[in-house]
Amino acid sequence: MEVKKPRIVIIGAGMAGLAAANKLYTSSGSKGLFELCVIEGGNRIGGRINTSEFGGDRIEMGATWIHGTEGSPVYKIAQESNSMDSDNPWECMDGFPDNPITIAENGFVLTPSLIDPISNLFMNLIDLAQGKKKTNGVGTGNTSFGSFLKKGLEDYWEVESRTESEGIIGNGNWNRKLLEEAVFAMQENNQRVYSAANDLFNLDYKAESEYVTCPGENVTIAKGYSSVVDSLASNLPYGVIQLGKKVCKIEWQPNNEVGIITEKSDQDRIRPVMLHFHDGTTLSADHVIVTVSLGVLKAGIRDPNGSAAILKFDPPLPDYKIEAISRLGYGVVNKLFLQLSPDFTELDQFPFLQFVFHQSDSEARNPKIPWWIRRTASISPIYKKSRVLLSWFAGDEALKLETLPDEVILDQVSTTLSTFLSNSSEECNGDVMKKLSKLNLVKVLKTRWGKDPLFLGSYSYVAVGSSTCDMDKLAEPLTKSGSYPLQILFAGEATHRTHFSTTHGAYFSGIREANRLLEHYHCMDS
Repeated sequence: MEVKKPRIVIIGAGMAGLAAANKLYTSSGSKGLFELCVIEGGNRIGGRINTSEFGGDRIEMGATWIHGTEGSPVYKIAQESNSMDSDNPWECMDGFPDNPITIAENGFVLTPSLIDPISNLFMNLIDLAQGKKKTNGVGTGNTSFGSFLKKGLEDYWEVESRTESEGIIGNGNWNRKLLEEAVFAMQENNQRVYSAANDLFNLDYKAESEYVTCPGENVTIAKGYSSVVDSLASNLPYGVIQLGKKVCKIEWQPNNEVGIITEKSDQDRIRPVMLHFHDGTTLSADHVIVTVSLGVLKAGIRDPNGSAAILKFDPPLPDYKIEAISRLGYGVVNKLFLQLSPDFTELDQFPFLQFVFHQSDSEARNPKIPWWIRRTASISPIYKKSRVLLSWFAGDEALKLETLPDEVILDQVSTTLSTFLSNSSEECNGDVMKKLSKLNLVKVLKTRWGKDPLFLGSYSYVAVGSSTCDMDKLAEPLTKSGSYPLQILFAGEATHRTHFSTTHGAYFSGIREANRLLEHYHCMDS
């Protein structure tokens, strides 16, 4: 009787899933050993990586940056696949925008003397939180990241003797303390995008020091981030990746009971895991690597018997794993792309604009500016000469953006820009501000990661009440031993305790689970 090969099914054709598949397929000790299948619920590969086009420019709907080039597998793949060079322009090709123009609500243009002390304070606090500087005991314990930042600003004000009674600055709506509070909030909004936390008071302080960054500069990929996953997929045989196959239930054997006998072709081999798909089909497996997002896992434990759109485990996951999934944070970050009208020729290059909003509900707040715009930090061209502008949104504002019609977004963004630009002071960039006030936005493209049922958000963070230990618990396989070990394995950025929220973290996690199976079958590369 022919012995069936161990069947390994990987759920998700994103970075983690494709990394695992490549490792399992290309490892020298595993040649011909496994029957490998990558199941993807959507109609494309890449997961939260999705290069697209807008206004004639290449853009990234999802992952944008390679966070550090030294030791990054993503950078290595991009280099080896010649993806770092392109004859056409691409998003963020110039790196991070420099020389920003920072405008306070109602048109006051801030000078570096007003911005730099607070921005430097904020960056010093980030360095303290990340362990790059000693804290002298500040921020230890169960402090949230938001509480740590708030105390840092209050300590600064105490040293500088800032009071609410200080004199008026600018056009009459600001004093120095209000401006410093607003500039600090602008930096916090940038941090919300980096972390995906709706509120930094929900972000765990201690986890910041455990997060590991790859050395080297942050860069974007000339041919698009999707070229990296395309390169990974190209190494796999035709037919290994199956698109449009969404899993709705995973049956497994927690007590190593008698396995499931499935289709007739499988009756000479008992496989312990059964996958059920939305189209009514099933597939048995010896091992399943689950790489779905933390958002999908959270939805499943919130409503295990609910909508068929939710991934369910039968029987349910163990309590320790459910608790870890519940405690960890997972947020929404969306991009808003805006195209300038072709007839806007007032400026050769649109500047990098930073926005400073009033933080209180005082009468100084402009009622024409909608609430969902008030926590974005900037708008800038995707590269210096581009006519496509980009703004980032996180948390509740990102979710609100997904619900708004394009015409409403165009109207409200245009109105907001007008309130900033038309009243800007002539003594500071006055000519630029006057020209910018004539701009016309004609087209919108927004991402919708929060409502996408395949992701239900963007990336993970360590929330207050959780820890990076929860990421280790999420990564723990089911089961570790017994007659049918390693039935369900878990990979994805949320399972990596030092590189969570990154594409290279997702890659590392996929390699980790592939190696776990290779070691189990005694076929690790020498």
